[in-house]
Amino acid sequence: MTVLILVAIFAVWILVQGGGFPGNDRLFATTICNFGMVPGQITHLSPLGASVPIGPGLVCPVHDDLITYVTPLLSLFLHGSWMHILGNALFLWIFGRAIEDVMGPVRFLSFYLLCGLVASAAQIMVNPSSPVPTVGASGAISGVMGAYLMLFPRVRVHMFFYFLIFFKVFRIPAWLVLLYWFGIQVLSGLPELNTTGGQPTGGVAVWAHVGGFLTGLLLVRFFERPDLLARRRVAFDSSGGLRVD
Repeated sequence: MTVLILVAIFAVWILVQGGGFPGNDRLFATTICNFGMVPGQITHLSPLGASVPIGPGLVCPVHDDLITYVTPLLSLFLHGSWMHILGNALFLWIFGRAIEDVMGPVRFLSFYLLCGLVASAAQIMVNPSSPVPTVGASGAISGVMGAYLMLFPRVRVHMFFYFLIFFKVFRIPAWLVLLYWFGIQVLSGLPELNTTGGQPTGGVAVWAHVGGFLTGLLLVRFFERPDLLARRRVAFDSSGGLRVD
């Protein structure tokens, strides 16, 4: 299922959004505007006709089409750049396979989508009147990362560190990596809480990340299968890794 989700994400990026290739600027902007989640459209707190720049000579107006109410789901398969989609794909590949292994494919898909929807709701709660489209699988993937923290906190992950000409790969406990990442999201999102009107202060929907992460942390026990979790732990032990319980 992790592979199928990745295939779907890249298929949408290339076939629907035009892959960010030259000459597809209008198509790319149209997909973001029509299928991206706009908090102010869902809450009706953004006036109809209000618009935000979305490309050279292009704006995205606030509208009230029926598709608005399914954009929290559709937006999970849209992305804003190659760096955006490749970063999300990397995190899903690293953490998603282990979580799918302890849930099974169908439960994992349900868990993934639920985390994404709650992440969208969290972003709406913080920016209820924002006319800015939100896209990306980051909220759902954040839920997968929260689940990983709960189930496999002591597994070591490889982290690449560099400073000028110095670089080294360290093996760091997953709990340290994930809590550091979560702390960065919270600190980055605090200015939005103090912004008049709840408008976003940057280009990253960090509160979707926070909402997704906490959802994954809290709900993973309802989706895990104990028999599959035990099998996964045996696999870690037989490979010479640290125990994860």
